[in-house]
Amino acid sequence: MPRDLDPRLLRAFVAVADELHFTRAAARLYVAQQALSRDIRRLERDLGAELFVRTTRQVTLTGDGERLLPYARVVLQAQDELLAAASGASRPLLVDLNTEGMASGRVLARARELAPDCELMARFQSGLTGAAAEIVAGRLDVSFGRLAGLEPAVRALLSHQPVRFEPMAVLLPQDHPLAGRERIPLNALAGETVYAGAGNPATREWTDLARRLFAGRGITIAPPAPVAIGFEEFRRVMAKTRTPVLAVVDFPAMPDTVLRPIVDPVPLSPVSMVWRKGIVHPGVDALRAAAADLAGQEGWLERDANAWLPEGDMSLMGDNN
Repeated sequence: MPRDLDPRLLRAFVAVADELHFTRAAARLYVAQQALSRDIRRLERDLGAELFVRTTRQVTLTGDGERLLPYARVVLQAQDELLAAASGASRPLLVDLNTEGMASGRVLARARELAPDCELMARFQSGLTGAAAEIVAGRLDVSFGRLAGLEPAVRALLSHQPVRFEPMAVLLPQDHPLAGRERIPLNALAGETVYAGAGNPATREWTDLARRLFAGRGITIAPPAPVAIGFEEFRRVMAKTRTPVLAVVDFPAMPDTVLRPIVDPVPLSPVSMVWRKGIVHPGVDALRAAAADLAGQEGWLERDANAWLPEGDMSLMGDNN
């Protein structure tokens, strides 16, 4: 028997013992089922004991599995306490939201329900590019947005989890010629100048997505302008300039404007949850569980084959780590 056991193997053991189902346990641990099965076999070899009886219909604990399970729980609890003490996991977790009420805000609300003892504090950086720089610097913990819009060197420092393919929309003055339509075909925006955050260093990933969407379609991105800070200031500037704004379908309502989904094709904004690699905090676990729960319930990661999405974004959205 080895002198030391890998705690990861013990976590696999406890997860399968709790679920009595390898597929559910793998989803809980965010690993592939094959990897989980390998970990269980390795732990059984290390302990010299069979822990589970597996059939095509069910998974049950063996006598040795039942006897060793309480000890595994004690070891993992001690490890969690040690890591929490080292990482300051009792501190508030700083969570960046682009705007209240959107997908990221709903994930935060659900995470607060799942982990009521955690202090999950909202911050508003308004852009993943800006938030990612704060995360890498240690001044922020978690954010949401388009991962593919970040520089590869920055992405290498972050972990991520796909959250949603969010349909895009356009915010229009209520007397705009297109405002009377329930949906706006993308080609109907030809000849329009649309605001997409150009010049804002914190939202480069969004401006890049707009450029890719508008390329070859006769749609112009509004030139850089001073960034409006705060909802009321944004509303005031929009009322003054009367420039359509590229948004998403959950963008909050604003006076004197209408929000219309874009169609033919439906463009998607890929949203991931991102956090600093190596961070250990129960709030991160709660946010990940909340995001997976909402995505599963509401089909956030389902997409029509005819929807528009850059290829590079698709590959990253399928790459959990």
